[in-house]
Amino acid sequence: MGKVTVNDFWKKKVEGKKITMLTAYDYPFARIVDEAGVDAILVGDSLAMVVQGLENTLPVSMDEMLYHTKMVSRAVQRAMVIGDMPFMSYQASVEDAVRNAGRFLKEAGAEAVKIEGGAEVVEKVYAMVRSDIPVMAHIGLTPQAIHRMGGYKVQGRTEEARRRLLEDAKALQDAGAFCIILEAIPLDLARQITESLNIPTIGIGAGPHCDGQVLVLHDLLGLFERFVPKFVKRYADLKQDAIRAIGEFKREVEEGVFPSEEHSFR
Repeated sequence: MGKVTVNDFWKKKVEGKKITMLTAYDYPFARIVDEAGVDAILVGDSLAMVVQGLENTLPVSMDEMLYHTKMVSRAVQRAMVIGDMPFMSYQASVEDAVRNAGRFLKEAGAEAVKIEGGAEVVEKVYAMVRSDIPVMAHIGLTPQAIHRMGGYKVQGRTEEARRRLLEDAKALQDAGAFCIILEAIPLDLARQITESLNIPTIGIGAGPHCDGQVLVLHDLLGLFERFVPKFVKRYADLKQDAIRAIGEFKREVEEGVFPSEEHSFR
């Protein structure tokens, strides 16, 4: 099967087929996700927390995002690779936004970028798309805005907030975004937004009615334990598997079992 493109996203929405997306930040995990057949890989700024051990996504730099996106792009054969625009890579000006978005495609091998925000980033989305850069939008809980939002809180609870999110989604579609992530919003609002748009929605903590779903890979695999959001489902517990394997290695070395003749040269 060929490379996944924005046209495949639109086709899946029309045909009522769900889109699958996961994060990945390095070569080996990107290979695994790609071979599993997931439609898209987001090189998320969440790497600040699950890879770098930081408290939030704000400190990760543009150069760090490019570095990780390059690794993922080298690994992937089929999935669409999407670079996540980090904090202050697009907020200051349209020129910054287009230049930095272009770096993801030109230098890091991504096929699209993701940008957080609603009406305040519409002008930047429009300029990126006019520069032939596919843009995935992201509304609802936007982690780069945690200080303004007062933490990681569900968005769209009030009528005014619901109206604003609906307006943001339509404005982003009109600006040329090919897809919109809906994060941490009530499931009925996510359904309303999804049904109002011609472009697909990808949910994370937004219920089952979106056109697709995304999770952070380290959450799905049980590799990140500092906090586990309500919307995360763990499909494996690789941390415990790794601890068991490393403990077995330690025991065998200490007992003289490893290496055996099988693992030695003559």
